[in-house]
Amino acid sequence: MAKTKVKGESSTTAKIKELTGKNPEKINEEQLARLQSSVKTIDQLTHEVGQIEIRKHALMKAMESVQKRLEEFRQELLKEYNTDNINIQTGVINYENTTPNPEDNGKTDKKD
Repeated sequence: MAKTKVKGESSTTAKIKELTGKNPEKINEEQLARLQSSVKTIDQLTHEVGQIEIRKHALMKAMESVQKRLEEFRQELLKEYNTDNINIQTGVINYENTTPNPEDNGKTDKKD
């Protein structure tokens, strides 16, 4: 019987083929263990990624809720103080001169 090895075929597979004259029906135990281990690892990693995505979604919803409350509070500050320009470390309100002083009407602060 002539020995012919198909490209990509392991020597074990070639020997089995030579002895039986047909293709093997199963992979060997070592190969099965490697295959099962790889698939199990992929399943575990997929599960972990899913858990991370679920946690990410929950965190994004929480952030959205806090941002909404902050915007509502900003509107309260605008209503009460007519500004929302507040130093968050000290609480000092920065009232910008948005309305011109009538005494300065027509004057410039240009210093030549």
